Amino acid sequence: MADAPEPTCGPDPAPTPRSDTKGIVDAAGLFAHARFRRHLPTPALRPYVEQYWLIDWDLSQPYASHVVPHPSVNVVFQTLPGQEPFAEVAGIGLDLFTQKLEGRGRVCGVKFRPGGFRPFAPTRPVSAWTGRRLLPLEEVFAEVPQGAVDAVLTPDEEQARLAALDAFLLAVGPTPDPQADLAMALAERIRTDRGIRRVGELARAEGMSVRTLQRLFSAYVGVGPKWLILRHRIHEALEHAETEREVDWATLATTLGYADQAHLIRDFTTTVGVPPTAYAPQ
Repeated sequence: MADAPEPTCGPDPAPTPRSDTKGIVDAAGLFAHARFRRHLPTPALRPYVEQYWLIDWDLSQPYASHVVPHPSVNVVFQTLPGQEPFAEVAGIGLDLFTQKLEGRGRVCGVKFRPGGFRPFAPTRPVSAWTGRRLLPLEEVFAEVPQGAVDAVLTPDEEQARLAALDAFLLAVGPTPDPQADLAMALAERIRTDRGIRRVGELARAEGMSVRTLQRLFSAYVGVGPKWLILRHRIHEALEHAETEREVDWATLATTLGYADQAHLIRDFTTTVGVPPTAYAPQ
């Protein structure tokens, strides 16, 4: 679709891509081993796509990157050592994601807004992709442009890669859907409004039942609203651990809506793999 209409109630397209490190475990280590960049898509896609993310590396020794996944579906084009170039749809990951970087490689990714992927693959609920990595792309999209993988991964010129990502997405969608617009708006509200600590609070504020809200999120986001609330808490806690030498975990726990510090530490340790005090920079 060359001219995709913007949704009426989704999040406002951002003028610049986000620059935070939320979700990246040891962001400094990743940036030291690979070139990591974020770019915005063409304006017609910004209501649905948060950003493109590009990584290139050329390493003499392997490095393992770790990410606490966001509530977003990604389409990932990859060139890895010893493999033919390929692309896959990565549903929302429920566990810590680890990727071994070695030799020379290139990744060009599309990060959809929570709720923004369904207009590109409208025949199935987004929860069908949760926890899964699917290839080829034809398993998910109705029609995939011929040569899309090479068009994205082959150019050395970065703007050409970004233009190929735009062309691919405009060719496969989006199909306007008011329910997707609503899901995106509610997911964005969870991300930005610290006052939302319980699913019931959000449901009452929106004038819908908890069950209706849960069905909407299953169909259009891929995970439930409670999962989003908890995951955004961990992302914020992780960023504090990444950037601050001394974190008042008791105060942060209260700010994030935890009953006490112990609950925050337990969730952090379960998700990231180490307690926050072990992860914080020394």
